[in-house]
Amino acid sequence: MRLLDLRDDGLGAALCAATGWHRLPHALHAFPDGETLLRLDEEVRGADVAVLADLAHPEQRVLRVLLAAGALRDQGAARIGLVAPYLPYLRQDTAFRPGEAISARVFARLLEREFDWLLTVEAHLHRFASLAELFTVPAYNVSAAPLLAGWVRGHVAEPLLVGPDAESAQWVGATARRLGCPATVLRKERHGDAEVLVHGAIAPTWRHRTPVLLDDMISTGHTLIEACRLLRAAGLPPPVVLAVHGLFAGPAYAELRAAGAHTVLTTDSVPHAAGTLSLAPLLADALTALAPVPADAN
Repeated sequence: MRLLDLRDDGLGAALCAATGWHRLPHALHAFPDGETLLRLDEEVRGADVAVLADLAHPEQRVLRVLLAAGALRDQGAARIGLVAPYLPYLRQDTAFRPGEAISARVFARLLEREFDWLLTVEAHLHRFASLAELFTVPAYNVSAAPLLAGWVRGHVAEPLLVGPDAESAQWVGATARRLGCPATVLRKERHGDAEVLVHGAIAPTWRHRTPVLLDDMISTGHTLIEACRLLRAAGLPPPVVLAVHGLFAGPAYAELRAAGAHTVLTTDSVPHAAGTLSLAPLLADALTALAPVPADAN
């Protein structure tokens, strides 16, 4: 298997070191008008190739991924997979108002036309039970719960896992079971993209514990910011904010720290200064199991 690394931030090198795969040499050229030229610098005919990509800010990056798939297909690659640790456009999984595009389905159709399989981490699934409901090609969703639980076990003596809203309950529950520690989930009221209220009661017997706010992603951070304020007002120690995907739109990172977060930490699914939890071991295990990808995978 070969890896076409479009991230070039160290994750691809770590994956190749762990799997023994070969990084495919290539070149990218940006034209003055903003268009991109991608060139493969090695023969790929008959080879299985995985494309590793950062798909945060997808309008800027998805076309580069499609160019890579097209070049590999034109040069005769046998099978082409996509490794996108963060998979965007899954939150809009229904039409909340008449006429809205269901971006999850549109995006899935776009990718499955170009790739034979894909692998991601903690896809933001709400109304879909699995990626199989979206994709007709094999699509694999790796859980980051073992990685998050391992970090908490090694760094927080007496944790209290806290979910900032109902959607975080699945990650909080899975991680709490691994750690054998208490957990609670707060309630969120959203009144707009930047207006969020968070409610919840903290039992007095938990006030000596370090709260660990756990979520699948940090985007604007508004919900987590309000959760930090609630926990500090309840008399708990400064919270740890732990998430899988760190998008950090605008000043989200600085505002989380200003709201009282002692630590803000994510995986490196999206390159960011806070993304110091490496997904390489989890991805390497998953990719080793997928090479070669089973024909009857689901």
